Amino acid sequence: MPEAQSSRQDPRRWKKQPVRRTVSQICPPPRRPLTVADIRPGMENERLGVVRDSMFQNPLIVKAELGKPRERSCSLPGIDFNYGLYTRGLDGGVPEAIGHWNVFKQQPTCPHELTRNYITMNRGAVKAGLVTARENFLYRRLNDIRISDQDDRHVKKELPSLPPNMTFGTPTRPSTPLFDLLQHRYQQLWVQEQKDTQKAIKLEKKHKVILGKLYETRSSQLRKYKPPGKPDALWHMPHFQKVRPHLDTFPTEADRQRAFRAHQEEHAVRQGTLRMGNYTHP
Repeated sequence: MPEAQSSRQDPRRWKKQPVRRTVSQICPPPRRPLTVADIRPGMENERLGVVRDSMFQNPLIVKAELGKPRERSCSLPGIDFNYGLYTRGLDGGVPEAIGHWNVFKQQPTCPHELTRNYITMNRGAVKAGLVTARENFLYRRLNDIRISDQDDRHVKKELPSLPPNMTFGTPTRPSTPLFDLLQHRYQQLWVQEQKDTQKAIKLEKKHKVILGKLYETRSSQLRKYKPPGKPDALWHMPHFQKVRPHLDTFPTEADRQRAFRAHQEEHAVRQGTLRMGNYTHP
């Protein structure tokens, strides 16, 4: 009973304690290449016959172990090896920088070769009557004209003159007028502009001179009248002008005209290109 009471009174006994890990567990060292001594029975890289350490340094032969990352076949340097760039020499630190200032000495520049002026040389060769490639080559060897630095005006552009108080960059966007938005100021301005526009339109209509109604006279009507032209008769071949039709289904000319008038009256309600088909509605 005393033991049960003590376990109930000590809640830390059942609380899971945090696992403390070492530095080597948190940041493990880089994995080194496998050797013959690291191979255990049942591993993926277990081999039969003669086994050498060089076999486990070939990335084409080494297999990845189950649940482990692939071994690198590159051997790492020793413990005393320092990674990174090594700066040789000391700059003296802060006292050296305060004591004197090392000024960078400009390296002497070699004179650059000037560009050939082919335009001037070609113009001179044409004036001299030289047109072939061999003649132009010899002319350029004898008259080697170069473009001087003073003539590079088309290459070196003069910088535009800017005012001394010039500010570069994009201007800052003005702040949003929140009070005008909350008070519907822009809506009121728009309504006022619409009212002013309507007043201006009404005032313009009021001062506009209304002209009286214009009547058409006989002279104006005759001026617009266009006399109808007489339609020309259809052309027929001379030897067919006096030939009568071979088939005539109408007994008389009156019946023919009556049938054409009936067809013209039903033209709007019949189907087909010539309006001779069925009726469009029952």
